[in-house]
Amino acid sequence: MVYVTRKEHFNAAHRLYNPNWTEEKNQEVFGPCANINWHGHNFELIVTVKGNPDPDTGFVIDLKLLGDIIKREIIEKVDHKNINLDVDFMQGKMASCEIFVIEIWKILAPQVESASKTAKLHCLKLVETQKNYVEYFGGQ
Repeated sequence: MVYVTRKEHFNAAHRLYNPNWTEEKNQEVFGPCANINWHGHNFELIVTVKGNPDPDTGFVIDLKLLGDIIKREIIEKVDHKNINLDVDFMQGKMASCEIFVIEIWKILAPQVESASKTAKLHCLKLVETQKNYVEYFGGQ
């Protein structure tokens, strides 16, 4: 099994806010991340795919193709957007990195599998800040 990784970058804003709570409770739990005027990040999305290399190409997946999929399916939808308001696949969901990365997985996993005979999505790493990131392995 070989693991290959592609990194992409995007900028986006969001607000952590539970509409079932008071403003005070949201401020208590989420702090400045509950700012009514949003806040933004320079995100990195790191996509790792696993599989056996194709005997004809030597690739688990063509990294140019993987990059195209990530850009088309995710980056174009989220870059310079408000995750809470502008991103269709995040409508009605908490805009935490944990929920965001799960929703990204749901989009990318079938795309990766249809693009390669043997490749499967292995891990997504979503870097929010230099100190904070989440990893998701598809509920494994």
